[in-house]
Amino acid sequence: MTDHALLDAAPVPASVLGRGTATLQNAFAGLLEQPADGLLGLIALHRADPRPEKIDLGVGVFRNDAGATPVMRAVKEAEEILLGSQDTKSYLGAEGDVAYAELLAEIALGRALAGSERIVGVQTPGGTGALRLGAELLARARPQASVWIGNPTWPNHAPIFAEAGLSVKTHRFYDVARATIDFDGMVHDLAQAAPGDILLLHGCCHNPTGAALSNEEWQAIASLCADRGLIAFVDLAYQGLGDGLEEDAQATRMLFEALPAVILAYSCDKNFGLYRERVGALWVQAPGTQVAATVRGNMLSLARGIWSMPPDHGAAVVRTILEHPELRADWARELDEMRHRINLLRQTVAAQDSRLGFIARQRGMFAMLPVDGVAVAAMRRDNGIYMAGNGRINIAGLTAQNVPLFVAGLAPHI
Repeated sequence: MTDHALLDAAPVPASVLGRGTATLQNAFAGLLEQPADGLLGLIALHRADPRPEKIDLGVGVFRNDAGATPVMRAVKEAEEILLGSQDTKSYLGAEGDVAYAELLAEIALGRALAGSERIVGVQTPGGTGALRLGAELLARARPQASVWIGNPTWPNHAPIFAEAGLSVKTHRFYDVARATIDFDGMVHDLAQAAPGDILLLHGCCHNPTGAALSNEEWQAIASLCADRGLIAFVDLAYQGLGDGLEEDAQATRMLFEALPAVILAYSCDKNFGLYRERVGALWVQAPGTQVAATVRGNMLSLARGIWSMPPDHGAAVVRTILEHPELRADWARELDEMRHRINLLRQTVAAQDSRLGFIARQRGMFAMLPVDGVAVAAMRRDNGIYMAGNGRINIAGLTAQNVPLFVAGLAPHI
C-alpha cells in the first residue's frame, strides 16, 4: 500500500481496534486550555487599528525613528562573508560554535575572566535556551533548591524554571507607584532564602522596569550571596543598550570576581539585532577546575537531550563580526547609535511631564508606567496607544514625532 493509500484509507472500526480505543480517544484529556499570549493579541489589535497615529509600545524589539527594526550593518556584511566562505552545513555538536562562545565571553566577562579554566560555556538557542539549560543544570545539581525571582520580571522567567522542576519564589524588587527599586524589601525577603538557593538577577536594563541597581546595591547583593550561600544567576540580555558595553557588564563581572559559583545566561537578540536567529550562550563559573569539567559534561548532556545541536547561522554571524576588527568596530558604533536613540527618547519623554522624570533615570528598552489595566485599555481605545496590560512599554517604539501624542494620552491616567 502506498503512503497516499494509507492516508486515504477509512478509519479502522472500534470493534477491530479493541478496548484500547477508549484510552486513545482520551490520550490528551489531561491537558488544560492555555490562555492566549497577551503580546501576540496586542500585535493583532494594533495591526487591525486603522488610525495612522497609533503607537505600538508592546513587543520588545528595537525600532529606529522610522519604526523599522533594521538588520545591523555588520550583520549584513558578516552574512556576505559567510555566503562566500562557508563550505559545509554539517553538525557542530552539542556545544555549538566553540569560537563564538569564546569570543562572546570576552564581550560579556572581559578577557581576564573569559580565560579562566573555572568558567565553561556553550552556545544556546537564544537567551531563553540559556536560561532553560541553566535551570535544567540546577535542577540536576540541586533539585530541592528554590529560585528567587524579583517582582516584577520578564513573564517567561518563572515558567522556564518551573518547567525544569524547580520551586519558584518571589521577592520584592520594584515599587511601581513610587517608580523606584524597593531594595530594602528585596533584602528583607531574601533573608528567607536557604543556602544553595538561586537568585536570578538582571545584569542590566531591567525588563520590564528599566530600573538600575546602584554599584553599592550590587556590592550588597554580592555580599548577601556570599553570606547566605546563594547562587547568583545573571540574565544579561541587553548589554550595550544601557550605558555602554563595558558599563553594562560591570555588575556581572563583579559577581564573577566576588563569588565562587555564578551562572550567566546571555542573549544576542537585542544587541546584534538577531531576534529570529535565536543566538545565546550559557556560562557557568565553578569553584574549581575539576568541578568545572563536570559542569561542562552535564551542560553538554542536557543540551543534547533538549535540542541536540543549536542553530548555526546567527552564532556564525556573531563570530564573524567579532573575528573581523572592522566589522566589530562598526557593530559597536551602530550599537552606540541604538543606545543613544533609546536614551534620547527617555530624556524627551521625561521633559514632557515632570511626573515621568523617572524614565530619564532608567536604562534599556523598557519602562513600567504607574497605570492599571483600565487605563491601558482606555489609552488603547481613545488614543491608539498599545502597551502590555501591566503598563510596561517599549521605549524604542516611540519616535520624536509621536512622543507628544503619547504623553498627552498618558497624562490623564497618572
